[in-house]
Amino acid sequence: MNQQTNLANVKRIPMVAVMLIGAFVGLLNETLLATALPSIMEDFGILETQVQWLTTAFLLTNGIMIPISAFLIERFTTRQLFITAITIFAVGTFIASISHSFELLLAARIIQASGSGIMLPLMMTVMLAVFPIEKRGAAMGMAGIVISFAPAIGPTLSGWLLEFFSWRGLFYVVLPIVIIAIIFASIYVKNVTKQTFPKIDILSILLSSFGFGGLLYGFSSIGGHGPGEASGGLNSTALTIIISGAVILTLFIIRQLKIKKPMLEFRVFKFPVYSLSLVITMIVLMALIGAETILPLYMQNTRDFSPLDSGLMLLPGAIVMGIMSPITGMLFDKFGAKWLAASGLTIVTITTFLFTNLALDTAFSYLVIIYAIRMFGLSLVMMPVMTAGLNQLPDEWHSHGTAMANTMQQVSASIGTAILITLMTTTASNYQPDQADLTGLSEQEEMAQVAGDAAISGYNTVFWVATILSIVGLLLSFFLKTKKTAIANEKAA
Repeated sequence: MNQQTNLANVKRIPMVAVMLIGAFVGLLNETLLATALPSIMEDFGILETQVQWLTTAFLLTNGIMIPISAFLIERFTTRQLFITAITIFAVGTFIASISHSFELLLAARIIQASGSGIMLPLMMTVMLAVFPIEKRGAAMGMAGIVISFAPAIGPTLSGWLLEFFSWRGLFYVVLPIVIIAIIFASIYVKNVTKQTFPKIDILSILLSSFGFGGLLYGFSSIGGHGPGEASGGLNSTALTIIISGAVILTLFIIRQLKIKKPMLEFRVFKFPVYSLSLVITMIVLMALIGAETILPLYMQNTRDFSPLDSGLMLLPGAIVMGIMSPITGMLFDKFGAKWLAASGLTIVTITTFLFTNLALDTAFSYLVIIYAIRMFGLSLVMMPVMTAGLNQLPDEWHSHGTAMANTMQQVSASIGTAILITLMTTTASNYQPDQADLTGLSEQEEMAQVAGDAAISGYNTVFWVATILSIVGLLLSFFLKTKKTAIANEKAA
């Protein structure tokens, strides 16, 4: 029996606030350990290739759980699913805080991600359910704070906390917040999603897990974040895993199109605005990864800045994105996505181009300002475009639409990282120095100069590619609908 609550009896603001907190701590934990990995390596006496599993396993589990979330949202009530998910996350956080072996800490991270992977798509589905079309932009703008700010602040927050506490302190800080969220969830979270009680299809779950998991793992290995080569690179193992994942994923898609009640509804792509918005979002994310991945590498590996310094460089941009997300949401409700996205992608394109001239003496202030302006542009794009796409879907497909969107974001971020890191390392390794620049240098100075120039060449090439991606996204944004056209289409649907 469907236990959906009458929306008139739901306190929307407290309910959404609790779910935002849950999604925030979940996404925060994707990057929270970034600056703590060296301390964990020292504590447990492990290598970099092993400690990277703490990030890789979290992202993999997250990526596996997100597509399954559409099935779970239709199977269980909103209240049951959210409280269960955040409780699982709390258990994982507690285990991590008391872990005295690497294996236990790794298991804790997998448990955390099992809960985290459900909370974000559930939160977005709830927002679509409790807010009418004309108010969804502002609501999804609040979700934009979580999606953009939480992962961005992770390295900075952990870098600051590690000045005073051990790495376990990172989990001690998160755990009380999660416990408070569970208490408030038991009071305010009501059942607002519709249950259709789909049957459990074990084969679909397995195909989804190995298909998406294989792609994410394979590409993360290329990008240097998996337990393979620390520097990344297209090796035969990674390529085999990617191909296997793609084949399994193809079988998963074929099965979803054939069965009566699919676990993940691929027919959402029949809606052109949804498909277009998803393509734009994926392109923007790949361009975004160019800065969020490459700039810290440039600062730490080439310029000898500390992890905390590189985190502080990214922080103003994250704050700008966080402040602008709700404002952008309100602008979307008034004007629609088309001109917001076009304006934002113009800013992103220009600022990405300005990163194509990095040097060994580029000013810290230049990096901070250009990155912050770039994030301002991205804030005009991300949530408006996604909301425009989700608004086109019928209510019964919202859970599938949000799950698909979040899954494709994970995949595009992974692919983007892999492509850009591989491009960077390939360009750097093929760099040919100008001998005139090396005249009068000692052998040691010459080697240092060549290494620095080669690395700079790799970084700048990455930003040229990211600029091209931004231009493609900009051109596609002109095919989005204006507000007037969008509302007419949504009402007709």
